[in-house]
Amino acid sequence: MYFDAATTSQMSLEDLRRLAQTGEGTFLEFKRTVPSAEKIARELAAFANTKGGTLLVGVDDDKSLVGVDGYQEDEYLLNKAAHELCKPKIDIHMELVHLGLRDIIVVTVKELEKKPVFVHAKGTETVYVRDKDKSVVASDEVVSVLQNEHSDRGVTFEYGPNEQKLFRYLNEYEKITVLKFSHLIDTNSYRASEILVNLVSAGILQLFTKNKTDYFCFSKDCR
Repeated sequence: MYFDAATTSQMSLEDLRRLAQTGEGTFLEFKRTVPSAEKIARELAAFANTKGGTLLVGVDDDKSLVGVDGYQEDEYLLNKAAHELCKPKIDIHMELVHLGLRDIIVVTVKELEKKPVFVHAKGTETVYVRDKDKSVVASDEVVSVLQNEHSDRGVTFEYGPNEQKLFRYLNEYEKITVLKFSHLIDTNSYRASEILVNLVSAGILQLFTKNKTDYFCFSKDCR
């Protein structure tokens, strides 16, 4: 989406101040300016891969509204990030909130229906997700779960000895990592990951990340 200087946001400056005061989190990110198309693509893709979110360009980390002096370059980099560096490309909605002679760019990113979104940069493809107030590289397990969310293949699983050991462990300890599970059933990490991801895709387990570590648990126990 492209806009001109006359385009203003439906959000008032006072509403924007209140939003900024809530601080950065899973659904809100601040940038004083757009550093580069590659770096901002990580933020946009992370929102699209998680639950969507809002990026405020012209807001400092301390929640102060500083604005940008001429939004055209930032707009160009945002569009390049969303449409050229994110694969598949993602749609973003941009609006301006006037701050005197400067502007705040409000960028809204919706959760993508078919995931994951990869960021293509410097010959690599990387998936990013939101972890609290950060956009982080997704683990192989997270990527697999995202890919399975809208897979045409039906998800089935066998309640065998490995699953029995897993469920007994979760009933006692509530959560488990891939490494711990691989030790529990005496197999390699690849096979342990495959079993856990399949159970997440079947809706039996849930995956969450805490302190950069992935944990699997029964949905009712995840926190």
